Amino acid sequence: MSLIAKLVAGAAFALATAAQAVIPVYPTPGVEDPVLYTFTAASSGNLTAYFAGSGASYDETLGLLINGIDTGITGLENHTTPRGTALSFGNVTAGDALTFLINVQTTGDTFYSQKSRNSDGANHVYSAPYAGGDYGIPAGTYVGFEDLPKGGSDFNYSDEQFVFTNVGTTVPEPGAWALMLGGFGVVGAALRRRVSSVVVAA
Repeated sequence: MSLIAKLVAGAAFALATAAQAVIPVYPTPGVEDPVLYTFTAASSGNLTAYFAGSGASYDETLGLLINGIDTGITGLENHTTPRGTALSFGNVTAGDALTFLINVQTTGDTFYSQKSRNSDGANHVYSAPYAGGDYGIPAGTYVGFEDLPKGGSDFNYSDEQFVFTNVGTTVPEPGAWALMLGGFGVVGAALRRRVSSVVVAA
């Protein structure tokens, strides 16, 4: 491999690495997370969760309660879902209480992000802000679940990992893009004509 090819390959690797934000990691594995989290919708709109990974041997899926009511929407199965896959939980209203849950199919357990709902009385989540970047996952709130009950838990909080965004970003349809670009072109042409007429008048 030539020196130029090596430099290009190295630069490409450095750019790819720099583009990846770091998924948060629970800092003290083996110890139950002492921090309790309350998740609420900061504004109204679509609530989307993005799968960020799993270190679990058990099979599990993610679900959500909104104001204590189960949405009935589950997904992001931890062994078959590619990282970066999005799951929409539908619309929420600003101030709604959000309680995430994992259904552990292997054991039949269900654990919640709200400690008081867990039958073993343990905190089953770790959460941190997430800057965005890994696997195309946007900035949001990272949550990592623990899928083992207290007493036999390793408390690594990496069994079902996801990032949720409070309000989904609306992506314009191709037709809307065409209209917007056309509009920008008209505005640009009008400004150019105005500038040239000013120059001529001067």
